[in-house]
Amino acid sequence: MSEVIFGSVLSALSTGLGALVILFMDRSVTHRWRDTLLAFTAGIMMAAALLGLIPEALNNGGFIQLSIGIFLGVFTLTLLEMNIPHIDLEHSKHNIKFDEKAMLIISAITLHNIPEGLSVGVSYATNQAAETGNLIAFAIGLQNAPEGFLVALFLFNQQINRLKAFVIATLTGTIEIITAMIGYYSTSYVKLLVPYGLSFAAGAMLFIIYKELIPESHGDGNERISTYSFIFGLLFMILLIEMF
Repeated sequence: MSEVIFGSVLSALSTGLGALVILFMDRSVTHRWRDTLLAFTAGIMMAAALLGLIPEALNNGGFIQLSIGIFLGVFTLTLLEMNIPHIDLEHSKHNIKFDEKAMLIISAITLHNIPEGLSVGVSYATNQAAETGNLIAFAIGLQNAPEGFLVALFLFNQQINRLKAFVIATLTGTIEIITAMIGYYSTSYVKLLVPYGLSFAAGAMLFIIYKELIPESHGDGNERISTYSFIFGLLFMILLIEMF
């Protein structure tokens, strides 16, 4: 129980860690750095899904459960994307600009964090709770950091002061703590849900990687450096898995 609380809080508050940068920077950031960071986190999440969630889902169930869970995860993220406002970046070489209104952006980011929290909670309900849970919490946390930075940057560009932008961006990640507990309790007490929950989380992560992170990291002519960064992120996560 204490592990899932710690892991969910750590991954959720990583949003605030990324947003913390806004307190020490000006209004501009190059897309090259942003794309490199997004690709790196995509590599981390890919390794976590393929080497953590999917093998554990197969161990707790089988290919049928894995396939059903992955499609449910993809379907859920598809519905969210179709019905929730999304951050649209005007791709320029220096400044990041957003088209959506502030409250819509905050609501969108908050709701998109729901499946990420579920992923963390479900991973702690497995037979290897500490190993799998910590792995997924770490991966989600690394993905949340640049997300928190982008939200804080958007709010700052809307003439909101730095401290308030930091606080609001941090709060968007707190919903992951609640959904992590929901995912943990539902799969802990209904063991048949474990393989579906794990594969659901994998499907959601794969959707985010391929639909969001990789295209965004390739939108400004930084395809090569983003590709290298993705591979480094993948290898970095594999190294952590091997070490711990």
